[in-house]
Amino acid sequence: MTDDQRRLLPVQPDTRSPTLVIICGLPGSGKTTHARSLEEEMPAVRFCPDEWMQALRISLHDEVRRDDIEQLQWTLARRLLELGQSVLIEWGTWGRSERDRLRQEARGIGARVELHYLTAPTDVLFDRVQRRGMEEVPITRQEVDAWEALIDIPAQDEMMLFDDVLTATFVDETPDGRTT
Repeated sequence: MTDDQRRLLPVQPDTRSPTLVIICGLPGSGKTTHARSLEEEMPAVRFCPDEWMQALRISLHDEVRRDDIEQLQWTLARRLLELGQSVLIEWGTWGRSERDRLRQEARGIGARVELHYLTAPTDVLFDRVQRRGMEEVPITRQEVDAWEALIDIPAQDEMMLFDDVLTATFVDETPDGRTT
């Protein structure tokens, strides 16, 4: 069979429901490492605003532009879910209202929705963000402490609303940089 003949064969539709995975956690909790692993394993399309902001040379501290990028990413993610493709959102999703909105909109499309909450001790979070050195203005320990007070940690009643939930504390890193 030639390549041209192969291209004309009908594509078998994927009968699995698309899945939205919401990855929740503070900077340094292992969101990107976890999402990159899932991206290949599922497979899924991964949306990380930090990567888009860096590619567009936008300051990672520009919250207005971050919000614009996350809204664009969600528009694309919804369309992918409608087309049957699984999606990973690694925005941090610190607030329950944001997680609720994503879950409800994805369910409205017919997607499964998982919540993956990642955490680590404060010292580990701070050490990781310092070592990765992504931010043009380094994150301070005071910022990490303040963020810990702001995050709305998913409670049991919220977790019950998802099709599947993962909670993990990543404290050690392997020599190749993967968290455990």
